[in-house]
Amino acid sequence: MRTPREPLFLARQSYRRRRLEDAARLLPLLGSFLFLLPLLASDISGAALGAYVFAAWFCLILATALISRGLGRWPDATGGDQSGSDADLTPDGADPQSDTDRPPHATSSFEGRD
Repeated sequence: MRTPREPLFLARQSYRRRRLEDAARLLPLLGSFLFLLPLLASDISGAALGAYVFAAWFCLILATALISRGLGRWPDATGGDQSGSDADLTPDGADPQSDTDRPPHATSSFEGRD
């Protein structure tokens, strides 16, 4: 007799974040489709076409704003905090405020050259 398998558990937040990332990746394709759609209809007046283009553009901006707001809610999937940036770190990954890792005589190879 087979033993019952444990249900597959996916964390709700990471699942929602991945779906929002997928939606963000599909927005350019949706935008391309929406802007190319009027080419299929030949009996659209210029005013209606202009209104359609601006309405589609507004909907894409709104969708992008909603998705980016949703993605900004959760911390980065890599586990890093969002307050710091990569510019705060030195090339070897050390904190620039802690000089304990570097000997006092260590200087950049470009210092002193003209």
